[in-house]
Amino acid sequence: MPTPTATWIDGVRAEALPLPDRALAFGDGLFETLLLYHGDPLFTELHMQRLQRGLQVLVFPDCLATASEQLQVAAGAVRKLGWPWAALRLTISRGPGPRGYAPPVATKPRVIISASELSDDCQQMAAAATLSLATVRWPTQPALAGLKHLNRLEQVLAAAECRAAGTDEAVMLDQSGQVVSVVAGNLFLLHEERLQTPVLRDCGIAGTRRRLVIEQWATALGLPVQESTLSLQDLESADEVFYCNSLKGLRPVASFGQRHWSSHTVCQALFEQYQRGLP
Repeated sequence: MPTPTATWIDGVRAEALPLPDRALAFGDGLFETLLLYHGDPLFTELHMQRLQRGLQVLVFPDCLATASEQLQVAAGAVRKLGWPWAALRLTISRGPGPRGYAPPVATKPRVIISASELSDDCQQMAAAATLSLATVRWPTQPALAGLKHLNRLEQVLAAAECRAAGTDEAVMLDQSGQVVSVVAGNLFLLHEERLQTPVLRDCGIAGTRRRLVIEQWATALGLPVQESTLSLQDLESADEVFYCNSLKGLRPVASFGQRHWSSHTVCQALFEQYQRGLP
């Protein structure tokens, strides 16, 4: 059965994208994926802060207030639909424009929101995940590192590899072979009571839950966190591994290749910190 989904374009329920649109033509835009509980968006401020940075880097006119208003309208509609948990994707496209790469002088950003019902109970930590290794790697582009822009072909290919491998997620490397992330989440490794997560200077997405682990949840547990250059050997030698994203919160890792982890104590403790931020 198809997942129930609702879509709004510039605040109006719609099922088709007006053309032309630079998001379709060039991936010229940004997006955020928010978790909704009974229509209430969670950790909205962190998503809006990352979105604001992206708008500045891509030199979009300031449309954050409009996007926030439309987000609340869509969230209210989801609330009326009675979905306990939903994933809401907020996309900002540069909108229409003439042919060619150069952005129009008078940009009219377009806000596209889609919401889909989730079947999982997001208040419960997911079962430990199996990981494979993606052959496709993150491209190097420091100007866009950390942002959630619309160009995601590497992750599309890596997700297809992951599905073919029959694993829950896939580890993605940078062009020099260092660990960056999984396809849809930020990785954390535990080494001798210290958390490490890949530094994101050249590529990768700086996730909202990654930020919360670094700035709040690990601190509450007295766990130091270090952003580091990490190798596959570092991953395989870790005492514990988990990843985080906006829909799963935090998810422990059970295996990567021949390496297996049975202890998920730190991930469980961090997930309990995460649960305190849920309704």
